[in-house]
Amino acid sequence: MATPRIAVVGHVEHVTLGRAEGIPGPGDIVHLQDARFLPAGGGGLAFAQLCRGDAEVHLFTALGRDEAARAVEERIRAANERVHVHAARRSAAHPRVVIFVDADGRRTIIVTGSPLQPAATDPLPWSLLADCDAVYFTGADPESLRLARAARRLVVTARRGAALRTAAVAPEVVIGSVADPRENAPIDAYDPLPGALVLTDGPRPVRVVRPGGTTLVDAPPAAERVVGDYGAGDSFAGALTFFLAHGLSVEEACRRAGPHGAAVLRGIDPLETQTPLVAP
Repeated sequence: MATPRIAVVGHVEHVTLGRAEGIPGPGDIVHLQDARFLPAGGGGLAFAQLCRGDAEVHLFTALGRDEAARAVEERIRAANERVHVHAARRSAAHPRVVIFVDADGRRTIIVTGSPLQPAATDPLPWSLLADCDAVYFTGADPESLRLARAARRLVVTARRGAALRTAAVAPEVVIGSVADPRENAPIDAYDPLPGALVLTDGPRPVRVVRPGGTTLVDAPPAAERVVGDYGAGDSFAGALTFFLAHGLSVEEACRRAGPHGAAVLRGIDPLETQTPLVAP
């Protein structure tokens, strides 16, 4: 097929990521080791994963007007030559996030403010979405979600259930996690029903839930050691959207996306451990 066009609608945060000895208690002082900056968050990491394939990628996001916003914009615009960044401007400071990863690879996230999200009222080229083979939506604005529905395939994070209810659209896929109570609602909690509810479950098989039943898809490759779990779900979501854009079934897209989520577990920085996407 021709080079697919894929869009991500959502937030990119200014993240400082590093190692720490453990979860801090009251009065503790936490020293971040091997600290680094990365443009991340749900939209940023899915976008970064998509930049590792052959697709033409469009990112619809919002940026503040401070040094953090400038650092984020510089990094995301440098991703590759097929990337197009469409960013609304906000007068607020860009949200900063601090993430520390403990010795068992578990991440703790501290946020300084709500993510900056694009809206349909922003002067962005929203009409592009109708020409996309797939859109991954992790935004918050129901009107922009309605615009995203014009794409051939729409994938929405389960954390945007409120936007889905207000927009009253049915995506091909809602994606969440069995372990996260913000993401593991049953499929009949969505109205209208999505084509499929995809639930990751760590090292266990991925669940593809439809009104008629549940299919278990091959478990992702087991990691010899989990160095860091930050970004695994977002990388899986980006890869899933990529394979759906190439015309694969939901089950086959999950099967191929699993290794991309698992690859992130090999280090603390997902931008260093994400793997290339190969077109089917």
